Amino acid sequence: MANYTLADVKALREQTGAGMMDVKNALVEAEGNYDEALKIIRMKGLKSLSKREGREASAGLVVAQVADDFKTGVMVEVNSETDFVAKNEKFIAFANEVLAAAAASGAADLESLLASPAGEGKVQDLVDAMGAQVGEKILVSRIARVEGDYVGLYLHKTSEDLPAQIGILVATDDKGEKVARDIAMHIAVFKPRWLDKDAIPAEVVEGERETLTAITLNEGKPEHIVPKIVEGRLSAFYKENTLLAQDYAKDPSVTVGKVLDAEGASVSEFVRFQVGA
Repeated sequence: MANYTLADVKALREQTGAGMMDVKNALVEAEGNYDEALKIIRMKGLKSLSKREGREASAGLVVAQVADDFKTGVMVEVNSETDFVAKNEKFIAFANEVLAAAAASGAADLESLLASPAGEGKVQDLVDAMGAQVGEKILVSRIARVEGDYVGLYLHKTSEDLPAQIGILVATDDKGEKVARDIAMHIAVFKPRWLDKDAIPAEVVEGERETLTAITLNEGKPEHIVPKIVEGRLSAFYKENTLLAQDYAKDPSVTVGKVLDAEGASVSEFVRFQVGA
């Protein structure tokens, strides 16, 4: 019988994020030698990378940072297969290393990020190494870079025992500094898709208009009043889906746009990430 304890199993699981049976089998193969078991888990992980390609990585976390001058923000979503790995300290440290590489390189798209320098190699090498270590499919799935006179950041935990699952970057002018974080928190909850009506792609508006027209006609409304009803319903669509038209989370008696107007401020851009969404 291998000479290892439950404490060894627990420590190895916490260090690698590997499954219970994988850890136990590695300790048995290593005859209880902790360091050798760690090597076995990592080597088996590297050999099975290709086998994990078709698996789904829908757990994970969002990490983000804003530069010291608050003019640039970077946000990255990193995914794993399970929450067990997502909350592992090694995985969180890996995600922050990816974020640091994103900030240092100036990468604004996923391809550039994965090719960016990190440690002794590239970000993609970090991803492969982490996948090998934990025995799961690991992905860096999204990156966003936001610039403005002032960039606000909000990270939100959907569960106390997990790292942040939602992240928001919002760019304002200098006068928006006071409300930028509150607006980012609003975006976390109300999930606007666009900044304002003008930012909605024309094809989206036309598709919504066609859908609402069909719904209104099916309700038996007289054809001559259908266009007016549809425009009213489109206004509700704009209010629900555009940031500036939404009722403000902290004071629903005013819109987000009115809150910004009161400060003489404006928002130029925002990005919202939610793990797996």
